[in-house]
Formats: sequence, structure tokens, C-alpha cells
Amino acid sequence: MRAMLNDDLKAAVAAALAGEWEQSHRIVQELDGPIACWIHAVLHKIEGDVGNSRYWYANSQAKYEDYPEPDAELRAIGRQLET
Repeated sequence: MRAMLNDDLKAAVAAALAGEWEQSHRIVQELDGPIACWIHAVLHKIEGDVGNSRYWYANSQAKYEDYPEPDAELRAIGRQLET
């Protein structure tokens, strides 16, 4: 179960980094947990929806201000998923 969740999270990160934000959003909407919320937060940050982004950050282990660059943040999430 955990491996499948991790694969889905990696797929969401890969889709977001490829500019396929809608696909990434569809994936994370089906997932639960702090990393899924973090990815969700970054996607809303990319969209410029600050209020919604901050809501999802509040459910993750990260903060809105932690990364000024969404791609760098997504790569950091990807590295965390590798550990």
C-alpha cells in the first residue's frame, strides 16, 4: 500500500514538473497525507491561488514561504520521496 502511494506521489511530482498541472492535481486529489497536501499546495501556488495554497500548506509539513521557486520545491518533494 505504501509503495503504491509513493508511486502515485512520484507520478504527481513528475506530472507537475512536466507542466501537466491538471494531471498532477487529479492524482493528489485522490490521495491523503502530508506529502499529497504539500504537492497540492505547490500546484495552487503555481496557479496563483494563494489562499487555497496556504490551506493545503497548513495540512502539510511545509510552509508557503519555504521555497520561492515551485520547480525547486517539487524537486525537493521528489528527493524526499526517494528516501
